[in-house]
Amino acid sequence: MMNRTVKPAISLNSAWLIHGLALLPGILLLGDWLGGALSVNPIQEAIQRSGRIAITLLVATLAVRPLSRWLRWNGLLARRRTLGLYTFAYALLHATLFLGIDYRFALPYILQEFGEKPYLWFGVSTFAILLPLAITSFRYWMRKLGKNWKRLHRLLYIAAILAVLHYGWAVKGDFLTLRGEVLRPWLYALGVAFLLLWRLWIAIQQQRQRRRRSTP
Repeated sequence: MMNRTVKPAISLNSAWLIHGLALLPGILLLGDWLGGALSVNPIQEAIQRSGRIAITLLVATLAVRPLSRWLRWNGLLARRRTLGLYTFAYALLHATLFLGIDYRFALPYILQEFGEKPYLWFGVSTFAILLPLAITSFRYWMRKLGKNWKRLHRLLYIAAILAVLHYGWAVKGDFLTLRGEVLRPWLYALGVAFLLLWRLWIAIQQQRQRRRRSTP
């Protein structure tokens, strides 16, 4: 008797669904902006929301591989690049709103902010990693870089750690006493930690298998 993989009625690896889920928070943000439904400081709220969307999609991108493995949906892996590009797009929006809309690219004021708010450096570092990953996410670069492509794109885990540090430091909360806005940062941190540990466990298992094969 043949084994059959049971899938739910809604296929989570459908391209249209991935695009829809990724675009929806941006559309809602734009609608709130145009409709005047943001807070008293609309620019600040737009910056914060775009950042949360970016980090959510970043964690979702990292979760694609374990989900496809557990649910045996190989087609889901094909959507990882799509989620990664949306992650970069929202990160770019986040940076543009902060640098261009809020500070109008006024370098003296921007440098002053970076001096007073060290968490901004974590954000810049995250973006600096996401940029080359977005550029090299296409098949041309996969062929061009060869094995180095996988090594480069493992930096996505570093970007996730930096993004969590950036967000956790930026919000007003005390992580030791759990006072203030700490729930979301903790959820992101636990999610990234779990995915990182899972990836390390897989790497260890693969290394053990290679050793067994090489042992006569």
